Amino acid sequence: MRSDGILGIRGSDQNPATAVAKAGGWLRTRETWLVVIGVALHAVYMLSIFDIYFKTPIVHGMDPVPPRFPEPPAKRLILLISDGLRADKFYEPDSKGKYRAPFLRSIIKHRGRWGVSHARPPTESRPGHVAIIAGFYEDPSAVTKGWKANPVEFDSVFNRSRHTFAFGSPDIVPIFCSALPHSTWNSYPHEFEDFATDASFLDEWSLDQFQGLLNKSHDDPKLKDLLHQDKLVFFLHLLGCDSNGHAHRPYSSIYLNNVKVVDRIAERVYHLLEDYYGDNRTTYVFTADHGMSDKGSHGDGHPSNTDTPLVAWGAGIKYPKPTSSDSHSDTVSKFVDEHAHDMPTPHGWGLSSIERLDVNQADIAPLMSTLLGLPCPVNSVGNLPLGYMNLNEAEEVEAVLANTKQILNQFLRKSQMKRANSLYFKPFKPLAHYSSFLNEIEDMISAKKFEAAKKLSEDLRSLTLEGLHYFQTYDWLMLMTVITLGYVGWMIVLALHVLQSYTSLPGDLFKKEHTSVKNKYTGKVYLSGFLLMAILSLLNLVEHSPPLYHAYIGMTVFLWTQIFNEFRLIRGMWRFVRGRKIEYFIKLLLTAAVSIVIVELLVHSFTERKLYTWFFLIAGVVASILLHISIPWRSGIPAFVCISCWFLSVFTLMPAEIPDNNNLVVISGAIVIAISFAARWIDMHAGGNKFWQSITFHDSMKPVCSILYCIQVLLVGLSSVMVFLSTKHRTQNQELHSSHQFINWLVAGPSMVLPLFSENSILSRLSSIFLGLAPPFLLLSIGYEAVFYSALALVLMAWILFENTFQYSSKVKDMSLSERNMEELVTIGNGERYLRLSDVRIPLIFMVLFNVAFFGTGNFASIASFEISSVYRFITIFSPFLMAALLIFKLFIPFMLVICVFSAITKLLRVPRLGCYFLVILLSDIMTIHFFFLVKNTGSWMEIGNSISHFGIVSAQVVFVLLLFALTNMYTKSIRVQPLSSSTSLKTL
Repeated sequence: MRSDGILGIRGSDQNPATAVAKAGGWLRTRETWLVVIGVALHAVYMLSIFDIYFKTPIVHGMDPVPPRFPEPPAKRLILLISDGLRADKFYEPDSKGKYRAPFLRSIIKHRGRWGVSHARPPTESRPGHVAIIAGFYEDPSAVTKGWKANPVEFDSVFNRSRHTFAFGSPDIVPIFCSALPHSTWNSYPHEFEDFATDASFLDEWSLDQFQGLLNKSHDDPKLKDLLHQDKLVFFLHLLGCDSNGHAHRPYSSIYLNNVKVVDRIAERVYHLLEDYYGDNRTTYVFTADHGMSDKGSHGDGHPSNTDTPLVAWGAGIKYPKPTSSDSHSDTVSKFVDEHAHDMPTPHGWGLSSIERLDVNQADIAPLMSTLLGLPCPVNSVGNLPLGYMNLNEAEEVEAVLANTKQILNQFLRKSQMKRANSLYFKPFKPLAHYSSFLNEIEDMISAKKFEAAKKLSEDLRSLTLEGLHYFQTYDWLMLMTVITLGYVGWMIVLALHVLQSYTSLPGDLFKKEHTSVKNKYTGKVYLSGFLLMAILSLLNLVEHSPPLYHAYIGMTVFLWTQIFNEFRLIRGMWRFVRGRKIEYFIKLLLTAAVSIVIVELLVHSFTERKLYTWFFLIAGVVASILLHISIPWRSGIPAFVCISCWFLSVFTLMPAEIPDNNNLVVISGAIVIAISFAARWIDMHAGGNKFWQSITFHDSMKPVCSILYCIQVLLVGLSSVMVFLSTKHRTQNQELHSSHQFINWLVAGPSMVLPLFSENSILSRLSSIFLGLAPPFLLLSIGYEAVFYSALALVLMAWILFENTFQYSSKVKDMSLSERNMEELVTIGNGERYLRLSDVRIPLIFMVLFNVAFFGTGNFASIASFEISSVYRFITIFSPFLMAALLIFKLFIPFMLVICVFSAITKLLRVPRLGCYFLVILLSDIMTIHFFFLVKNTGSWMEIGNSISHFGIVSAQVVFVLLLFALTNMYTKSIRVQPLSSSTSLKTL
């Protein structure tokens, strides 16, 4: 018996091909478990990044620290958040030189303070509002938990207030107020959020609700009494800029006009409150949760998404101050999170003469709390921006000290929890004597050395934030080691499985009598692995580690247990390979070197898309030369391969932010139809050609079904017409016509089912798939990506021709009849042959094409690259899950084409598809490890966000590819290939 110890399953000593044929059940079981393990491993390890770098800093059991003020600066505060408002569009003038926010500019010049509030990724509505109102940054994994419900309960300014009044979006207001007993709130229906309309009326709705509240109080003594209490917060969420930015772009007249609407609302709110109270005890804070990219999206760390306006005025706020030599406009501001925000005030803003005070978004929460005399939210990590506050020296010290103590309490709580649960605790040494710092500060306050006390408090606060970061990354080394070993172990397990199940190497080993691959110590190996896992899990339980820590360690130990169980097999393989000729080693090293070079180029392509341009320019020339060696130029195939590669190379030179061009989308429909005509002509007329026989083979002599083809062409044409009509009507009437919406859904749905009824030859089925996926892709396209679809299809066809030519050439020229007969005998069942070293090119080419499908139509590695306007021909009412599903489906369509062709090629070459799939995962994991070490939590937010998304994309590839394999298998499972005749001659072409 031999051990197939990948999953502890044993096979027989017979030839592996025979074993596979007789034991298909256990092989399928083993394949299934490998896939399950791979998906689980990548999903769990992908989450490790958040445990290593980006844990949400939420701890409980801390006492609030109110500032020691005799009287707070303000009795009430109104927070105006304009969702999706960019700083530059707010501050800059319009084309006529007039500023869009005249009221707030007058505030900046005469009554208040201003600056830029710097958000951090993910620049989405929920985390932005959490940072502003609660003072901490949710980790990026919160995006997986949804924006509508709290992943964890947290403290906020609203919680600490006496009462909060909030009006606005149903996606934001309920997050903070639905479970808050001392709140009065209302939100409009989701149906109001229609991207086909001018959404500024949503902002007017919030103003009307606020005005209605004040008017109601005149007839409601209880409400009036409440409104005259102190520590009140009014929150108006203004969604108009976000909706209009998504629908019309931030440089559109509708978006820019919405900035004026927001300014008028701020002015109206100011006058309403001043007329209502008249006591000058109201503070006003105007800001935004995130910005908006030029393409109408947000989410990543680009400055257009992270830079938002901040204007504050009223009670407790300083008046404007002229720019000094050390102001932000002349220097780089570096904040406590170590991210530099170097953006001198643009001259066009007309504010260079007024001091600008930039803040981190989380700094706004302690600002609001201190103005109202409230304790800062207990999990806040914001620094109190004293430059905004009109306080005397004693009050400034007390405000900073309260802010410092609140952050220090978090540090002490985390240190206490870590010390109580760690077998070996490593304290943060700079704060070992924190109490002496506090005593010294109190002594300075008693001695009225306020400036020195404030400076020492700020230094202590900076040290405390460093301590919080220390505990946030406390397990960095352990987790990095465990995850790296896990990835390496998975790759070894995968490689062993491919070698055992899909190559002839095990059979060659069995022929050598001196080689024994039987492992006598299997039970001991598994017992040792189990004991090690139990010990490590026990240690984690003692230290109260998060549940995912157990998963990280458990998976790593499990994988390395499998490897040690196969040690004798590995040693036998090494002895066998070492006995081969030097040519074999050269070939092996050359294949490994080429594979690593291509994989590394793919890694760099995530930051430099132009690499694909060079790749396809060179690939076109090399492939055409290689083909010319086998077939004559007059066949047209070498020229076709070269031209198709060059055509595709153009698209990675295009701007990542796809410009709108509906005429190009309409023309793309004609291109799709033209390509399908050419493919159908070849399919019907080239069957007699010996070279095309394996691609155009049909089960019967009946002609290809022309009715099905005509229906598919009609649907492609109809989709092009609907692109024109739907876009024109929505632009002119600012609504999506219901009949257009119905037709678009009706065209997109059935078109994807029709390929199932096409002929089962390679060319017929793939052409039908190409036509079937075209209508939904066109309806979801806005520009040049529609042409990319056809260019990618041409290159995929070139790949098929390339593989078919060399298969034909190798059979006719490089093999004698006896060798061919021998190869037919050495198969692994189902007509599939063993994998050879040269077959590594198949997963490599697949990975290149799969990745160019990511980046050929933009910068998929950025959250903000999801072009939401792509879905407006199907739906305009805001529905995040349906819109996200449509966006992801659009992105999946090119991948489905690539996988369908990949499946067809495995059938054409008779190589095992699952074996090639495992090689794809193996090569992808080389990229994954590389990106794992490239993840960073320092530098610009753009760099941090991209490093996380790159790692996440490559980690998710195993799930994407598996899902799409299952999806596309419906299309490709019935494809049949005509066996090549031994009498075929290349000269017949």
